[in-house]
Order: sequence, then C-alpha cells, then structure tokens
Amino acid sequence: MKEKIIVIVGPTAVGKTSLSLSLAKKYDGEIISGDSMQIYKGLDIGTAKVTREERKEVIHYLVDEISPNENYAVSDFKTKAKNLIEDITARGKVPIIVGGTGLYIESLLYNVSHGGQAEPDLTYRKELETFAEQNGKQKLWERLESIDPKAAESIHCNNLRRVIRALEVYNSTGQLFSSLQMEKTNKEKLYDAYVIGLTTDRALLYERINQRVDFMFDQGLIKEVESLLATVPLTAQSLKGIGYKELIPYFENYISLQAATEQIKQNSRRYAKRQLTWFRNRMEISSWWDFVQAPENQEKLEAELENFLRM
Repeated sequence: MKEKIIVIVGPTAVGKTSLSLSLAKKYDGEIISGDSMQIYKGLDIGTAKVTREERKEVIHYLVDEISPNENYAVSDFKTKAKNLIEDITARGKVPIIVGGTGLYIESLLYNVSHGGQAEPDLTYRKELETFAEQNGKQKLWERLESIDPKAAESIHCNNLRRVIRALEVYNSTGQLFSSLQMEKTNKEKLYDAYVIGLTTDRALLYERINQRVDFMFDQGLIKEVESLLATVPLTAQSLKGIGYKELIPYFENYISLQAATEQIKQNSRRYAKRQLTWFRNRMEISSWWDFVQAPENQEKLEAELENFLRM
C-alpha cells in the first residue's frame, strides 16, 4: 500500500508556509521542505526560510541541514525525502511536503527521470559556459534548439544551468534530454498524494513578492549576503539563488543597491510565473486554492483532506 502524503505547491509568496503549519498542527503532521535553497545553513532571509520559532511548533526536515559550500541535487532531495516519508509514516504521523521547486516535487511524486543519470562533464560544461559568456545565452539556447527542439521549448533561454545540462546529457549519452522526460500521462505515482495547489491573482501575487523583497532588506539581507561572501566562493550553488546572485554585482560595485533590489523583484516575479506554469503543466494537482483572497475556504480544503486521510 502506498504511503499517504499531503503536498503543498505554488509560487513564492503565495502562503505555502502558513498553510503547512496550520495543517501540520491539525493533522499531527511533520513537514519536509521541498525547496532547493532552504536546506542551506545561513541562507535565512533571502530564502524566506521558516523561522526557528515556527520550527519549534512543528517538526521540519531538510531545512538548515547543509553548508552553503555544498551542492544539493534533485537526487539528494529524493533520497532524503523518501526515507523521511517512510519514517514519519511508520510513527503514525502525516508527512507534509512543502515547496516551490517543481523539479524536486515531481521527482519525489513520480517515477520520472530528469536526465540526472549522466555524469557531469566539467570540461564540456566549462566550454558551454564560456560560449554563453562570449556569445550570449540566446545563442547557446539556439544550439540546444537545433539538437533537441522539444527540450528547448520547455527550457527558457535565460535558464543557463538547465540549457547546459540538456546539452551535457546529449553530449555524454547521445540521448535527447527531452526523451528522458516521461510524459505526464505515463508517470508512475509513487505515493497516495493529495496535492494542494496554491495560487492567487497575478497582480496581487506580484505585489506580495515586491513587499516580501522589501521586507527581506528590512530584516538584514545585505548583512546576510555579506557574511556569506566572506566564506562561500562565488561559484557555490547556494549563491545562485534569487536574492543572493543579484547582490554580488552590488558588492563588486558594478550596480547600485536600487538596481540590485529591482533585479531581485523582477527575477522573483519571473520565477513565480515559471513555478505556476510548471505545476499546472507537469503535475496532477488534486485541488487549486486561493487563500490570499479567500482564506475562509480553508475549511473546505480541510474537509477534503479529512476524507482523503480516512480512505
């Protein structure tokens, strides 16, 4: 029998954390973070990490667990989360997976490959990075388009890491990256999951994102990034996250703080849009909810969850 889990997905700043805390308290749940950045120690403000006080109220996993100098891949998340789900279920608790990193959530819920089996070719990767620096991301994306049009269609030209990975997989294995992506209808479900999708009006979401970024600066984001830069190399995966990478040029005196702030807001809004697209197109959502504008509807969701957990 497949383990029952509750999953909460949605774009940044839509209210995933508050809902997860509420449901965990109501259903005796424990929370597994499905966020690719909150696992890093020291990346608190820029990731809008769940607070220490909130973690005292409800047990959280995959938060504050590794050094910002370490890498954290989708395969690492899947292995850790799978073991945690088994443990939480065995103790009679409800596993609640919360996150906005679509790739991570999809890899956990379905038996699907993301081309991660190919060994990294660091020499070839460096060649591609140099090509992009000299010719632009668009040109590198066009190279992918000529080799694997389906992959290019699903990867934005500005998503350099993903474009490079697709080319790297093809170079290493001879297989098209897109051929390694199973279609949604063919995905084998690994869990009995109730997947909650959170959304809201686009303009309202963008306003919330802008306000969140301003709040991050009020909370001390500049000091947090400055502290990280003292010990973490610029090449570290942890510094590639939104809210961190945009401030590096500021510390190097290439751009103003205002420009860096606007870049963080813009990149956060774009990321939110991509998150929504991913969850709508690549995952089977049990039900969509807008608790920003209609928080009273949470009672309806809870009624559905109670039926799900009883089945």
